[in-house]
Amino acid sequence: MADNESRMEKTVNALKDEYNTIRTGRASASIFDKVRVDYYGTPTPLNQVGTISIPEARMVVVSPFDKSLISEIEKAIQKAELGLNPSNDGKVIRISIPPLTADRRKELVKQAKNTAENYRTTIRNIRRDGNDELKKQQKAGELTEDQLKTETDKLQKLTDKYIDEINKVYEAKEKEIME
Repeated sequence: MADNESRMEKTVNALKDEYNTIRTGRASASIFDKVRVDYYGTPTPLNQVGTISIPEARMVVVSPFDKSLISEIEKAIQKAELGLNPSNDGKVIRISIPPLTADRRKELVKQAKNTAENYRTTIRNIRRDGNDELKKQQKAGELTEDQLKTETDKLQKLTDKYIDEINKVYEAKEKEIME
């Protein structure tokens, strides 16, 4: 039971991490989490080669630790397909976050909904694996019929709890995108 719960918890946390990378109308350092910069031949996360700051609601500034990397950082941001155009002044890279169009917002909500559904399926798969394990234990004589029913009900309640949590995370992200 504890193993199933920890797997479901990790699934919800993975969804939250994935939602952090979906761009909304506001500037956020987390949209650059998947950006990798070619640092002397090694793909390195952007936050390890420079400082990401948000001076305004729609502006991100990246200050590289090593000024010679400025063009590599700029290329990496363009390659990441975030729909952003970085510009550099030789010292820092400025990225203005354009406001989202209505169509783009709908597209992002659709993407978020599909992602949430994939994670709900993962939770249901964990439930199925747990039920299979309980049935094996019953066949092996470790559980009685009544214990099997009780444990199956507990697992269903756990599944419902985490699916509700996924729904709440999705609704919050949808609201954030539509702002």
